[in-house]
Amino acid sequence: MPDSADLIARRLAAAGCRHAFGIPGGEVLAIMDALDRAGIRVVLARHENCAGFMGEGVHHRDGAPAVLVATIGPGLANAVNVIANAFQDRVPMVVLTGCVSTSEQHSYTHQAFDHVRLVDAVAKAAFRVEDGMAAILADKAVAIATEGRPGPVLLDIPIDVQTRQQPGPAPMPDTGARPVAPAEGPALDEARSWLAEARRPLMIAGLDVLTRNAEPAVAAFCRRFRVPLITTYKAKGVLPEDDPLALGGAGLSPRADRHLLPLAAASDCILLAGYDPIEMRIGWRDPWPEGARVIDLPAVADRHGMHRAPLVFPGDVGAGLEALGRGVAPRGTWPSGEPASARAALRAGSRLDEEWGPAAVVDVLRRSLPRDAVVTTDSGAHRIVLSQLYECYRPRSLLQSSALCTMGCAVPLAIGRKLAEPERAVVATVGDAGLEMFLGELATARDLKLAIPILVFVDTQLGLIELKQRGSQLPNLAVDFGATDFPAVAKALGGEGVRVRDRGALAREMEAALSRDRFTILAAEIGRRAYDGRI
Repeated sequence: MPDSADLIARRLAAAGCRHAFGIPGGEVLAIMDALDRAGIRVVLARHENCAGFMGEGVHHRDGAPAVLVATIGPGLANAVNVIANAFQDRVPMVVLTGCVSTSEQHSYTHQAFDHVRLVDAVAKAAFRVEDGMAAILADKAVAIATEGRPGPVLLDIPIDVQTRQQPGPAPMPDTGARPVAPAEGPALDEARSWLAEARRPLMIAGLDVLTRNAEPAVAAFCRRFRVPLITTYKAKGVLPEDDPLALGGAGLSPRADRHLLPLAAASDCILLAGYDPIEMRIGWRDPWPEGARVIDLPAVADRHGMHRAPLVFPGDVGAGLEALGRGVAPRGTWPSGEPASARAALRAGSRLDEEWGPAAVVDVLRRSLPRDAVVTTDSGAHRIVLSQLYECYRPRSLLQSSALCTMGCAVPLAIGRKLAEPERAVVATVGDAGLEMFLGELATARDLKLAIPILVFVDTQLGLIELKQRGSQLPNLAVDFGATDFPAVAKALGGEGVRVRDRGALAREMEAALSRDRFTILAAEIGRRAYDGRI
């Protein structure tokens, strides 16, 4: 008869999970052993926060929930950041923790606190696994993590329950949501009439296009009806960004917003496809005038208050677009060419042709990589520049924390993505402060023998915060730091490292890094205040 840990591990394997990431502790040894026996590879990380991002990196390849293992007390406390990130960035994740035995929980206090109460505020659900409930709660965890708008679920398993034999009830019936299209009726008829009459339609697509696998539907709709497309950063590549209809990503750059927001104000029919404004800065609150014709196709009904839409059809995004376009004849759009002008203005202001600097680094990066490469990026000024200028030609080819915007995610995301698909070119981009936060994960990349180029934007300051500090006319405080010898660090941890200070050197070293059998740090020295006038 299986025990609780076995039942949970088997349920996760049945859900497609093939990797779990974490750090061992006495309270999770039985869980880890059960995962291994179920065919789920357990990977040692150096920090639980990074372990969660590695799991997300794998998820973007195989679609299964990420699996994070954290031991009692400090293990779970370290993981709270990445759990919150999974909640805000809509990443399906199952977090497995161990806790003291049920017979000891009211008298033994060492390292102990209420895991469920801690996580509940930043997760879709959190459960203590009681005796006899392992199979049921494992099914619930997978269903809740993946249904609707995905997110993290905690299973906190007392150490005595983990190894206690359990009856193996039949799996819960599959109650997952089926594709739901808008119902025929007056509301859908009105939406179709708006689309048919539109001369200046505009689509804004968000990350729920990815969670609902609606990328082909979005691309096909835009091309059929000649609708220009703005995406959130997470949805970049839903339509290849060298397509004339693609206007790139939006959300964090006021410079880009100056060209994109006027299109929303001028549009006579705005289509929101899987658009979750959790990725957007304050400038995208109420971005169109009152009374605008807005058709919203969200994955779930929203209560965010960021914008209003008179016609809302929650459900399957792809099925919704197909229903909306049924019977509507395409026509010419934007006769005055405003989207093309905005696209040209964005390109003209990009500085991609500069001799050296952040835009030059991005330009060389894009030219050095195949079209199907995957790039991860950390939070900070470099991320805003890169997300605006780096062209994506396929979905999920630029991975980042775009809702919580937490630092320290780029390298572990790249580790997980490369581990799941070794043949794919995967590059991490990170600021120097972000890399210093979790240098230990370079050892994880070494041990896993992953050939990942890590491109570091070296400016020896928290560039985005320094820019805001200066813009607020505040004194320079706690934003500058010394220069780390990243090439030496890389070599000490089993990789390679080089400094680059010009386009030619970066191109050569990126080519060399992509051909190596281990990680490489490319320290691109751009200097302080390199982001002035770019964000």
